[in-house]
Amino acid sequence: MTEGDAVERSDEPVTCERLEADLRDLGLSAGDAVLVHSSLSSLGWVAGGAPAVVDALMGVVTAAGTLAMPAHSSQLSDPTHWENPPVPDDWIDVIKETSPPFRPELTPTRGIGAIADCFRDYPGVLRSAHPVSSFTAWGADAEFVVENHAYDSSLGEESPLARLFDLDAQVLRLGVDANTSLHLAEYRAEYDGKSFERNGGPVLEDGERRWVTFEEPESEDDFREIEAAFEENHRVRRGRVGEADATLLSQRELVEFGAEWLAEKR
Repeated sequence: MTEGDAVERSDEPVTCERLEADLRDLGLSAGDAVLVHSSLSSLGWVAGGAPAVVDALMGVVTAAGTLAMPAHSSQLSDPTHWENPPVPDDWIDVIKETSPPFRPELTPTRGIGAIADCFRDYPGVLRSAHPVSSFTAWGADAEFVVENHAYDSSLGEESPLARLFDLDAQVLRLGVDANTSLHLAEYRAEYDGKSFERNGGPVLEDGERRWVTFEEPESEDDFREIEAAFEENHRVRRGRVGEADATLLSQRELVEFGAEWLAEKR
């Protein structure tokens, strides 16, 4: 969606104050721990752009709560698996040998939107040290969320997703379907045919660049099916934030339900 499209969709500029009011109406409040997935363009024409959205989220959650977002950098992942776009086979070794290492303070995000990319640069925001699947966090429990993110637990038990589970966080989606927390359910669930794929990325350790490898559960195209089943018996708050359809739900309930569903259905 272009900026012109956002203007067309909006009767008036979407302000930070309106976003704060809409977020509170949806059920978000001071002191909450929340993982945010977002699309700036879905919100309409936002006066000030992505910083206005980050300011609104921080204003509602406050420093007494914890605000987290994905900060993934798939451009540093193992190019063997790339599909959008794929690269020639004879490029793979060159990419793995020469890509700059992940550095939390400067490595850009990829594919997660302008709001999350803006958030990572805010004062007081911390970022986990995973080369491919990092998260950012701000607020009372930010350090707890991002510390000790193990390479071999991209989205598993030693990842920010699990720490947000410990905090009984909520998942807020602004104009998107993404729900990364279901990957934690994949790590936890036991089901027939469960398989893993090897991934990797460049890191900087003791001043030296090196390539690390790790395994991740292979996903299937059933997350929307899990969510539909979840919504039959669990509360999902729905509303509008700006011009976007928004949902707010319990991450813990979703992960626990997802792990049970995967064990039974996959």
